[in-house]
Amino acid sequence: MIHYSVLAVTPTSQDWQAGYAAAAGAIVAKHGGKYIARTDKHQYIEGAGPQPAVRVILEWPSKEAAIAFMNDPEYTPHLAARTKVLTANIF
Repeated sequence: MIHYSVLAVTPTSQDWQAGYAAAAGAIVAKHGGKYIARTDKHQYIEGAGPQPAVRVILEWPSKEAAIAFMNDPEYTPHLAARTKVLTANIF
C-alpha cells in the first residue's frame, strides 16, 4: 500500500543542503521512494502558530520502505547532519 511522508521543516542554516539533497535523494530512490513536492512556496490557510519554511512530501511503495530508508546505515550521517541544522515535524 502506498505510504506518504509529510515533512514541515525550518532550517537554521543552509550549509548542510548541498551535500544532503543528492545523497538523500539517491537513498530515497534506493528504497523505492520519490519526491512529490519540495517547496518553500505554500499558502497558510488555517491554524495558528509558526509556519515551517519548507514542506516536503515523499511517496513510498509501503510504510516498511519509508522506515527502511530512515534506518538505512547509509542515511545515518546525513540524518545527523540534517537534525543539527533544522527543526522538523515529520508525519
